[in-house]
Amino acid sequence: MNSTEKFYFPVDGILEVFNSFTGHPQPRIAHQALQSAALIPRFQPPKVSHITKTGMGIFKTVKGCWRRQDKRVVSRRSLNSGHRQMSTDRLPKKPVDLTELGAMQPKNCHRIVVLGAPRVGKTNILRRFLGEEYEEQYEPTTEDFYRKMFHIGGETYQIDLLDAASERDFPAKRRLSILTGDIFVLVFSLDDRDSLNEVRELLNEIKEAKSKLQKSNHLARFPAVVCANKADLDAQRVISTLEVMDILGEDAPFFEISAKTGAGLESTFAALAALGGLPNEISPSLHQIVPILTYQSMCIGKRGMRRGRHTRGLGAPCAAVDPLAQRPSFTSDLRLVLGSSTKHKKPEKCQIQ
Repeated sequence: MNSTEKFYFPVDGILEVFNSFTGHPQPRIAHQALQSAALIPRFQPPKVSHITKTGMGIFKTVKGCWRRQDKRVVSRRSLNSGHRQMSTDRLPKKPVDLTELGAMQPKNCHRIVVLGAPRVGKTNILRRFLGEEYEEQYEPTTEDFYRKMFHIGGETYQIDLLDAASERDFPAKRRLSILTGDIFVLVFSLDDRDSLNEVRELLNEIKEAKSKLQKSNHLARFPAVVCANKADLDAQRVISTLEVMDILGEDAPFFEISAKTGAGLESTFAALAALGGLPNEISPSLHQIVPILTYQSMCIGKRGMRRGRHTRGLGAPCAAVDPLAQRPSFTSDLRLVLGSSTKHKKPEKCQIQ
């Protein structure tokens, strides 16, 4: 080995191991940004000629562990915090775009926007729709975006789910989310009267925004479902069913549900499907969850399956959650609303029609 060759290690702990084998102690050095801030000269590791065979063996072992660890990065999205954790072992390298591959019609792409006051259970309702379990611990949501894709009756569907919790303090941003939404889920809690009043205000805001977009003098009608969550907390309930009906009127159907026990959710999801023109099989209990690559392969080979070359069981309704999905950019959403595009850059694929 060339005696002038050097190894650099980004982890301080590894540097300490390095020094213990070379016999050249060095002060502990933190991140490079802290080095420059503290005016500490950058550490130059000694030549590898000073490393014993035992030390070199440990370095090779550590290097191999790093490589294996990189290949096994596991992460799955936390629905409460919005952080994304995903396993890269069996995942596509980019978000799945079936319209680009010709496997999905744009008319089958829908965006559901979830709105409501804080702490009313919006995140856990989304967890239920995605096939996840109820999460007891509460963490404030900034913004969550999910994409669930379905294969039902030989057709592919895409539902984008936007939980725009933080946008209640940013009217312009919330207005854009409303304008790009196809279906709305408005959530309040039966133990919080103010959350019901906020849903009433949201209904009016959506009507006005959609009417201006359609340039109509009449308030627009739109598909929406109102969820009265925490129906399992009878002792804490402060809102009666008659009171809800009186405040909401006939603007939107409402369902008393419990995201914790699952009560009422099937009826809610069925109403979402009916209002949005979607198959009833989008309800979590009526389809099977499959890995994302399995779903992608199934949809790409759909034409072959129609010619009789399908595998047993592929005709059953199934769905997959795209772990790499991200909310379309502000520019793309704005183009969608304005109905315009630029000559130099095409809008992002499969935006909601």
